[in-house]
Amino acid sequence: MLEKFFKLKENKTTVRTEIIAGITTFMTMAYILAVNPDILLVTGMDKNAVFTATALSAVVATLVMALWAKLPFALAPGMGLNAFFAFTVVLAMGHSWQFALTAVFLEGIIFLLLTAFNVRELIVNAIPMNLKHAISAGIGLFIAFIGMQNAGLIVKSDATMITLGNMGEHTIWIALFGLIVSGVLLALKVKGALLIGIFAAAILGIPLDVTHLPEGNWVSMPPSLEPIFFKISFAEIFSTDMLVVLITFLFVDLFDTVGTLVGVASKANMIDKDGKLPRVKQALFADAVGTTTGALLGTSTVTTYVESASGVAEGGRTGLTALSTAGMFALALFFAPIFLMVPGAATAPALILVGSFMLSPILKINFEDYTESIPVFLTVIMMPLAYSIAEGIVFGMLSYVVLKLLTGRTRDVSVVMYILAVLFLAKFFV
Repeated sequence: MLEKFFKLKENKTTVRTEIIAGITTFMTMAYILAVNPDILLVTGMDKNAVFTATALSAVVATLVMALWAKLPFALAPGMGLNAFFAFTVVLAMGHSWQFALTAVFLEGIIFLLLTAFNVRELIVNAIPMNLKHAISAGIGLFIAFIGMQNAGLIVKSDATMITLGNMGEHTIWIALFGLIVSGVLLALKVKGALLIGIFAAAILGIPLDVTHLPEGNWVSMPPSLEPIFFKISFAEIFSTDMLVVLITFLFVDLFDTVGTLVGVASKANMIDKDGKLPRVKQALFADAVGTTTGALLGTSTVTTYVESASGVAEGGRTGLTALSTAGMFALALFFAPIFLMVPGAATAPALILVGSFMLSPILKINFEDYTESIPVFLTVIMMPLAYSIAEGIVFGMLSYVVLKLLTGRTRDVSVVMYILAVLFLAKFFV
């Protein structure tokens, strides 16, 4: 049944490979179950209820991706978007968390409409092939950077912005140990190398007091959603603040999702000869459904996770990978203490290695054509430096349009690209 539904042989994969890939994806993004409740807690939301909302919204959105789009991508409340929700909309602007949830709900509805009328699919297909390859490489550097931060290998510095962490920290050596284990297993072509590396690092963390075993019951019923469920408030729906917040959510989520889908698909060779990602409309619906449902459950914007690349790196090629990830999020509702004991230092090696894997599409780019190579470079470099997939896409696409326009190669630029360039400029100056 699984073979027929997901066409495993056609995609040159197996049930075992897909399940391992799905679990690997979950392990590299499971941190959101601990981090999202902590971030939204500052708004006054109930932390335990947010945990349940985070897991359930991930299950719903990832199931849509698995069963309808049949692609190996996982979704959950997005990092960055949750910080904007908590620290900007609520703390800085002074709005209630109910106001912020309403903005997220409206964003989801708008995304459903834009996807239904193929607007988001049009944007994905309009991105030139070389920029699609660049997005993959840029995301690779971005998630490797995140992995190094999670390990404490790279830390903030007042003098140089970032610097090498304290090599005496246990987290660094745990991550390096996991990196070596995974690297050796990858070289030996052992299936599940990244997942084995994660668990090996987590086990090493126990005697070093980095991995903390759960106290008390390891299994429990999910916390109640009641404090945050369906707390949408339309009192300020027509205010200027609502418009500003809504536009920000829309812009960041749109290009984070587009960038992740294109980048990870490019690495997995899922993009066809015309530069299109199969079933992209269904994939975009998954994130729109997830965002709308997540707002009703009581969490911030749901988006496609760049950590999906770790599952793709393990050989995941179909919706069975996403189905496995969704199943893990469902289990996490009842086994939260077990899943949450894996520290960021243990998952860091997987992110770092996946980052290196995602650089390979760069080999497909002709660097002799400067109207192509300069936008590629800006796309790649801006993602980790600006700490944003969306900003990398903005700089890459803007420079592409400008260079083509000023060198008389206007036929290389689609109408959609011109429209997007104008919108990007408006974002900077309005």
